[in-house]
Amino acid sequence: MLKILKYSFFDLMRSRWSYVYFAFYLLLSIVLLFLNNDLSKAVITLMNVIIVLVPLIGTIFGVMYYYNSKEFTELLLAQPLKRSSIFLGQYLGVAISLSMSLILGLGIPFIFYGLFKSNAIWDFSLLLITGTFLTLIFTALAFNIALINENKIKGFGYAILLWLFLAIIYDGLFLMSLILFEDYPLDKLSLVGTMLNPIDLSRTLILLKLDISALLGYTGAVFKKFFGTGFGLTISFIMLTIWVILPVLLIVIKSKKKDF
Repeated sequence: MLKILKYSFFDLMRSRWSYVYFAFYLLLSIVLLFLNNDLSKAVITLMNVIIVLVPLIGTIFGVMYYYNSKEFTELLLAQPLKRSSIFLGQYLGVAISLSMSLILGLGIPFIFYGLFKSNAIWDFSLLLITGTFLTLIFTALAFNIALINENKIKGFGYAILLWLFLAIIYDGLFLMSLILFEDYPLDKLSLVGTMLNPIDLSRTLILLKLDISALLGYTGAVFKKFFGTGFGLTISFIMLTIWVILPVLLIVIKSKKKDF
């Protein structure tokens, strides 16, 4: 698996799109840091971009890499190699390369800015951690979709639809349900609904870490009471870890049953 991971990683690192992805975050960080006096505002702006863009890029790269390397994968399957090793190696290669582009693209400007001398390093660290989790999650979901669908057009369509649902549609449906049942106690429902969507969960964690939960009203107070505690933070990271583990397990299961 390590050899396949290494091959997939360096294959993507040679791709110009990896450098475009890295350069985008590098330029964005430089602009926000050196043209903005308030570091918290820079982190919020980065959060709004990362929360939407990172899952999209992870989804597209995951599906695209699977379909483009399909012939090579079939060649590997003819060798005495475990199927799980092949697909896990490819998945980790894609996910790690995207995560490195994100971390380096955001981290380099913050280091030169002198971030480590300020308290904002913890807010920035959470931003990188959630961004890495989202990359791992959506790359794994993309691999699952590609494994299920032989047709490239369907695979890309379903992958984009999944991203669209979790990034936009889910929030609308969740908000409508809260409005319809506003007469009932919805504290636990709000918490559960947030944890069932990795994008919402990541956004909530960053907003609460920046201590601007007051802008969210009563819901913000509920989230602050739970996610603002050590126990709530631990549960949140456990949920994000589960969001990574379950799709990875599905990759292993589907690859063993799939007829190539």
